[in-house]
Amino acid sequence: MQVSVIGRHIEVTEALKQYATEKFNRLEKYLPKALDVVITLSVVKKVHHIAEAVIKSNGVLIQASEETQEMYSAIDLLIEKIERRVRRYKEKLVEHKHHGGRAEASEALSSHPGDRIPQIIKTKRFDLKPMLPEEAVMQMELLDKDFFIFANAGSGQVNVIYKRRDGNVGLIEPAR
Repeated sequence: MQVSVIGRHIEVTEALKQYATEKFNRLEKYLPKALDVVITLSVVKKVHHIAEAVIKSNGVLIQASEETQEMYSAIDLLIEKIERRVRRYKEKLVEHKHHGGRAEASEALSSHPGDRIPQIIKTKRFDLKPMLPEEAVMQMELLDKDFFIFANAGSGQVNVIYKRRDGNVGLIEPAR
């Protein structure tokens, strides 16, 4: 496991780097094939200590962030959050292998036009890994996002998974 500790508006001491590295090395029991862990530590106005982590493991991205008034406690809370997500991911993988079901829900998002026309201020590009909708839901939860774009392994088309207000998940598929 490759662990990188980066400081933003903070000088990362050797003790802080070693503390974070030791904590994240515990994840190796859950993710034996984890390729890369990037931990970003930052301080805002000398009061807000923020610890963020991005883990790339076997095509899966897991990210989380925590903020406290002390950096070591931010790292502790961050590792707890990451461990919960990784355990939940592993449990769903095992459950998925045993049951092997497919979701067939198809929902559409409603749009609410505003008074002004929104402008594109940021563009992101990323590779679409072919996966089943159930895997996409797990990935969305691991990234703690409200939606996730993926290439559907069954149809080969680009699909979107999103969190609904009622707590369920919706799937947007293009019309054929």
